[in-house]
Amino acid sequence: MSGLPVVVGVGLTAFAANRVDCTVRDLALEAALACMHDAGLMDLKAVQHGLTSYESDHFNRQMTLGALLHDHLGLTPLPNVRVEGGGATGALALRTAWAYVQSGLCDSILVYGAELNGRSVSTQTANQLFALSADFDWEMMVGGTYTAFYAAMMRAHMQRYGTTEAQCAHVAVRNRKNAQHNPLAQKPMDLTIEEVLNSRAVAEPYKLLDCSLLSDGAAALLLATEDWARAHSPVFARRPVVYFAATGCGSDTMRLGDRYPDITNFRGKRAAAQQAYAQLGISDPLAQIDVAELYDSYSGVEIQAVEDLGFVAAGEGGAAVASGLFDLGGRLPVNPSGGLLGRGAPVGATGIAQAIEIVQQLWGTVHPARQAANARRGLTDTHAGIGTLCVVNIFERRD
Repeated sequence: MSGLPVVVGVGLTAFAANRVDCTVRDLALEAALACMHDAGLMDLKAVQHGLTSYESDHFNRQMTLGALLHDHLGLTPLPNVRVEGGGATGALALRTAWAYVQSGLCDSILVYGAELNGRSVSTQTANQLFALSADFDWEMMVGGTYTAFYAAMMRAHMQRYGTTEAQCAHVAVRNRKNAQHNPLAQKPMDLTIEEVLNSRAVAEPYKLLDCSLLSDGAAALLLATEDWARAHSPVFARRPVVYFAATGCGSDTMRLGDRYPDITNFRGKRAAAQQAYAQLGISDPLAQIDVAELYDSYSGVEIQAVEDLGFVAAGEGGAAVASGLFDLGGRLPVNPSGGLLGRGAPVGATGIAQAIEIVQQLWGTVHPARQAANARRGLTDTHAGIGTLCVVNIFERRD
């Protein structure tokens, strides 16, 4: 075994509703070059493996996009693999790379994700494409949409635990406010809870400002053994060592209806978290995690996530969120990047972008206004579908 992989460099493009200035291959190259620059590498020749993360051939209008991007980045004839897992694609790609380095299959691997989820297609077409990720035979053909599924879950959460729309709105306000300190974020906003509550209804209880963004963008992260990093990166020795310390993955039924009567939370997320926690001996995650990037595809999903990740007990997420527990300056800052609500969410890049935020938090290189104090351990939570596939990744600074 080669030991836990370390993060050597990171690269991120600006996330935007419509990057009319470039193609998906340009985005991937921009992120990869930024990653190489961050690692202090002159080129990609020293890297031993490539791993491509993207969800949809349809959004990107290209079959076998992984091979095309691998070629465009100049990584041939090195090995390449493409990972896809809906909204969890980027986090799964990192998990796969973690296993490759741990197993000794390679000593360094560039994980890069890109997606054109913005306005290259109409909103109606985008919703149809996302609906294809649901069960085509049993859900899409009868009008099922992800917004409706998430809304049904949150309505059940409200009925069981008394969670309120104002508590959900707190998430929407805070994450977009955090994005004001992120120069690469798509839509930083200074909102009030009333503005969220008064925005157009989409699927009750969710309003327009409770919903995350469709985005164009790319992200890249270079993982390696510590020996490889010290031998190849002149930057590595000059900043804190951050390990990709643990990973967990859980799943649930494809169809929400098969989970009745328990649809208030994400069973797969609980399983993923427990696997990752077991690897590090974490028994009190609220006390033992310093910063987290959570998958806020809708505002209420963050409330469900803080419960499923064990930060608070079941049913206490709404009150905890509204109390400021997860705000910047709170006990456990959540989504300092702005999250999917404020930073944006190009699917193949999202899980990687979450990891980049955590790594930079642990390095202490983010904007001071969004820096979590004394951050030593950070967590990312990403999922596909309605929690059908869930991934929890944990990074640690050890010095």
